[in-house]
Amino acid sequence: MAEFRLVHDAWVVVADGEKALFLRNEGDATYPNLQVVRMMHEENPPTREQGTDRPGRYNDARGMHKSAVEETDWHRIEKERFASDIAERLYKMAHRGAFERLVLVAPPLVLGELRKEMHKEVGDRVIGEVAKTLTNHTVSDIEKVLTQG
Repeated sequence: MAEFRLVHDAWVVVADGEKALFLRNEGDATYPNLQVVRMMHEENPPTREQGTDRPGRYNDARGMHKSAVEETDWHRIEKERFASDIAERLYKMAHRGAFERLVLVAPPLVLGELRKEMHKEVGDRVIGEVAKTLTNHTVSDIEKVLTQG
């Protein structure tokens, strides 16, 4: 699975649309020892719990038919905003020299948003990506996924 070496001092960010774990490898590529550096958590209930009204309607050009407007996907918007927050935090940490190598672990949608929002200074330090949701896994399970050959 992994096509990178999780070297000593590499950072791993495990994120989804609501949670992010910032981990640092205090071990080496063969025997990783990920330690939690920081956690971020954001409440992001499903859209049905965030929306307040029925979708709007509008009249077509002749005024004879009404069409529904698609309901805003607040859940997705919040995931995108959270990815932006993670990218901003990574930029500040990279700028301070907190890490030199970074592995991103997130579901494909969040990974794409992270890539889009990531500053070049952070992007240049990314040594690997894993498109999986691992935020509810133990650190030991995350280590296993990252070291599978």
